[in-house]
Amino acid sequence: MEIKELTKALQLQYIGGNFKALVDEARNTRMGHGEFLAWALEQEIAQRKENRLQRRIREARFPLRKYIQDLNLGEYAQDVQAEIEGLQTLDFIAEKENAILIGNPGRGKTHAAIGIGIAACLADLRVLFTNVPNLVIDLKESMSRSEFGAYKRKFERFDLVIVDELGYVSFDKAGNEILFNLLSNRNDAGSMIVTTNLAFERWEGIFGDAILAGALVDRIAHKAHVLDMSGDSYRLKDTKRWLETRSPAADCS
Repeated sequence: MEIKELTKALQLQYIGGNFKALVDEARNTRMGHGEFLAWALEQEIAQRKENRLQRRIREARFPLRKYIQDLNLGEYAQDVQAEIEGLQTLDFIAEKENAILIGNPGRGKTHAAIGIGIAACLADLRVLFTNVPNLVIDLKESMSRSEFGAYKRKFERFDLVIVDELGYVSFDKAGNEILFNLLSNRNDAGSMIVTTNLAFERWEGIFGDAILAGALVDRIAHKAHVLDMSGDSYRLKDTKRWLETRSPAADCS
């Protein structure tokens, strides 16, 4: 059998697709046969790992790829900076702790959550990103198909779940109850990052029920990292900077 057929049979896609380049590199560096075989297999393993990590990122369903290093930590108070740096270690996931990012729109909450989520994917952890409006729609559809139990079990299997935009939209009683049920059960299974524009005392407005809101806060905020990221909007600052740098010619065009 030819090399291409052998590598295909053994599912060595990287070696099969790059065999000529690998052989050329081996000749240039004068590798022995055994050394070449070990090196080629190492390249195959490295590529498989890279493919797996990129698959983790795709399966997480991030709306955008954002990285922590692109977040201007200087915009935040020192305690918030320290918390974000601590979350990057991913120790909170190992400890099954939550992180709750609170602040007005445009403050980088979603950016920080995605950045930490991507870091978790690159550490070979299973991550899911969802925003609350879409999550409630999915939950109601799963209930209509009598699949809520299966959805909840799937939701609990992730190492980290990012729940974005809690508080931007309110729901009816049924939506509130199933969201509470899902998040409460998830809290016992693993870590969450929740982004919200509302302080805890205003969560009653989301759920329309003080007891329900209080119970959820009590559960997910217990041993959680709570970051108050409030301040001037990033997006507003960027818009102002953009307007200031526009040339008169651009205004007249």
